Amino acid sequence: MRPETGGVERWARELSVRLPQISPSAYRVAAPPAMFAHRLGHLWEQGFLPALAWRRHTGLILSPANLAPLVSRRNVVIIHDAAPLRFPDDFSRLYTAWQSFLLPRLVSKAVKVIVPSEFSRTELIELCQADPDKIVVVPPGVPDELFNHGAGGPADRVILERHGLAERPYVLTVGSHVKRKNLGALDPVAIAMAEEGLDLVAVGGGRPQLAAETRSSLVRDLGPVPAGDLAALYAGARVMVLPSIYEGFGLPVCEAMACGTPVVCSNMTALVEAAGGAALLVDPSSADEMTAAVMSAAFDPNVRADLVRLGSQRVEGLTWQATALAVDAVLGSV
Repeated sequence: MRPETGGVERWARELSVRLPQISPSAYRVAAPPAMFAHRLGHLWEQGFLPALAWRRHTGLILSPANLAPLVSRRNVVIIHDAAPLRFPDDFSRLYTAWQSFLLPRLVSKAVKVIVPSEFSRTELIELCQADPDKIVVVPPGVPDELFNHGAGGPADRVILERHGLAERPYVLTVGSHVKRKNLGALDPVAIAMAEEGLDLVAVGGGRPQLAAETRSSLVRDLGPVPAGDLAALYAGARVMVLPSIYEGFGLPVCEAMACGTPVVCSNMTALVEAAGGAALLVDPSSADEMTAAVMSAAFDPNVRADLVRLGSQRVEGLTWQATALAVDAVLGSV
């Protein structure tokens, strides 16, 4: 896996630790050698992994990162979204061709398919002609360290100073720099924010197989940051804004809520589910609507208080341990 922890990587890391803790005798973690993981990971997954499972008489293969060995008929695969099928031009031709070939076949052959949202379930039914009865929705969790983090402590101050964020208030956006994240929609928001003394700060990196969005000079781009810095960055922000036009879930929405930060996000795809009625939902194509929502969440004390309260209620129980227990129950039902 890449050092930067995106949503897919977070699922893999959390489940690989928590499932063996839930039932030590039932799980064995297999991963390709680190030197091969990025360039040859697909070959390892399609060739070595099913052979390993056969030698060890493994009952099921749980694949947490969208793909699984095609030759196996004992797959339980976690598919986070269908972005390569919905937005093929956002990916390289080779990657799109690979996903277009593999995803429908995996969904058809899998024993169970786990998805993070009802939206992703609908996507697979529509784009892969998936059997609805084999698709189970299990939402992701929020990292334990983000709950009730608070803000303003000495450790947070050190992190904010390291990123140059200790002196001016800021609005945060979190996500990879790809077209469907729609970061360009924040340009007019950044102009309005600057007039009110707010900076717009982006956290996240690119993906080599994805078409990158042009990064605006109006956005202060921190790039990928250590996972241990995220709580301070979320908690220190006046608002977290996510203008994406496509998400399989939208975990930054819930992560920000866990840190007590008001959220403004797009009203499209799975973000409505992720927000759970606890964010200001906006049309991502409307600069005026997004600007008004960010300003309200940043400066109106009543709106801020309501969003913080509702956000805390929304993420209660949304933990990675709950996710792991739900995945364990799915596997146990097969």
